[in-house]
Amino acid sequence: MANRILTIGHSPDADDAFMFYGLASGRVRVEGYDIQHVMEDIETLNHRARRGELDVTAISAAAYPEVAHLYRVMSCGASVGRNYGPIILAREPFAPSDLKGRKIAVPGTHTTAYLLLRLYVTAPFTPVMMDFKEITDAVTRGDVDAGVIIHEGQLTWSESGLKNVMDLGVAWTEDTGLPIPLGLDVVRRGLGDATMEAVARALKDSIVYAREHEEEAVDYAMQFARGLERETCRQFVRMYVNEDTVDMGTDGRKALDILYTRAIQRGILTAPPHLDILSV
Repeated sequence: MANRILTIGHSPDADDAFMFYGLASGRVRVEGYDIQHVMEDIETLNHRARRGELDVTAISAAAYPEVAHLYRVMSCGASVGRNYGPIILAREPFAPSDLKGRKIAVPGTHTTAYLLLRLYVTAPFTPVMMDFKEITDAVTRGDVDAGVIIHEGQLTWSESGLKNVMDLGVAWTEDTGLPIPLGLDVVRRGLGDATMEAVARALKDSIVYAREHEEEAVDYAMQFARGLERETCRQFVRMYVNEDTVDMGTDGRKALDILYTRAIQRGILTAPPHLDILSV
């Protein structure tokens, strides 16, 4: 009998490529399935998750409440920042309170970066949605007053000459004492318990394999590094593929609870999602 197809969505970024290397290389397999990797930016994956299109997918933590009825969070695969995260940049050294009424570029309506921005910049502002790769240039040109950068921009932004208004990951950690769960990997409930557990085990094994075979996994990730030098790519990968990625643990669960509770308090969410996290 031919294997079934398992669709796995993740972003074409170095950190996601690194964690999925075990599966992409065939070193790790899900018995009975052939894997079809679907690489799209995180906001596109957020939208696809709302339609339940993929069996397994990376999503923003902020997007999970809308898809909790379709997907279950896996305890592995989370992109977690400990005292770092999305950064608000501007041409001038604004205080966060100076952002009132300003145009701020954000990398998508359903991204955790946008949710954090709304939690920490409480004065009214005008969000301008754009591809995350365009934000630094848009701020530099003056198309917007400020912008929230994600991904490798967190390492390379200082080359732009822009000013750091606020590191939202630092603000979160100082505020809560917890890491910030930026991204999650989720599995479609319709696959059934046995397959969901097999997928979670395979993803965890893929992450562990990549960390134990870092050189070959970085070789693979460099295809998606968007011009980063190898050691900068390695630094970025280590930021977001770490022990928290192997298993988010108690800290990760608490952080998700607080994230959704604060979103409710700010009127961004009406109710928390059911967090039946799948651990293996």
